[in-house]
Amino acid sequence: MKESKKDSLFDIRGRVAVVTGGGGVLMSAMARELGRRGVRVVIGTRSEESACPVVESIRDEGGEAMSVQMDVTDRAGIKRAADEVLQAWGQVDILINGAGGNRKDATAFGDLSFFDLPEEALLGVLDVNLLGSIIPSQEFGRIMARRKEGVIVNISSMSAYRPLTRVIGYSAAKAAVNNFTQWLAVYMATQCDPLIRVNAIAPGFFETDQNRFLLREEATGALSQRGQQIIDHTPAGRFGAPEDLISTLIWLVSPSASFVTGTVIPVDGGFSAYAGV
Repeated sequence: MKESKKDSLFDIRGRVAVVTGGGGVLMSAMARELGRRGVRVVIGTRSEESACPVVESIRDEGGEAMSVQMDVTDRAGIKRAADEVLQAWGQVDILINGAGGNRKDATAFGDLSFFDLPEEALLGVLDVNLLGSIIPSQEFGRIMARRKEGVIVNISSMSAYRPLTRVIGYSAAKAAVNNFTQWLAVYMATQCDPLIRVNAIAPGFFETDQNRFLLREEATGALSQRGQQIIDHTPAGRFGAPEDLISTLIWLVSPSASFVTGTVIPVDGGFSAYAGV
């Protein structure tokens, strides 16, 4: 059967995608979908334990996947990972900068006030979210620059648009990721090649292991006051599910988005559009 133009717009078969933070809830869902679509997927994590189930699930469904150990704030480690990917598959077409997150000790909550937040915790959050997007973009983006094509997708947050109470370091870091996305899009297009595109996805509120302590009561699992406030301000009336991010990702990394660069796409159930009244 002849492939339709519609199908070819979203055809990403045969490409190589590096997914940092690939063992997490959201990133693993993205990685699995890329594998289903014929992409060779590299799961980058600090822990082989978290990467193995994702790699195995992709292979079980007939896809190709490998894991590489990487700390996204360690340039030497990222360079070694890039060399490992090139040795295995010879190219990198897609980079998804998904490593990031918040820390409880960098959150002004309970007995820990803003005035007492430890510097080490704040720097840790800034490093993993901002530097953790910049350094992989340097090393894997260098490969794209040589090949004169590629796609980078950063993972931002609703916190970048409206700084959320309590998560000072996380909000600041994700706002910086938005700025970096626009900066890098211009740099890659003008200094390397217009076929290299850089965009970001800004998820709304998705329940993950890292933020569950803010969204639900530990003892009962019921929505916390904060969790209920989020639902009340989300027109869709629910938290996001990992699968809600997939269609946006596939669009951004496929030929259908060939004229899209320097954008940050909210996937938030309407949270950013709702004023609360």
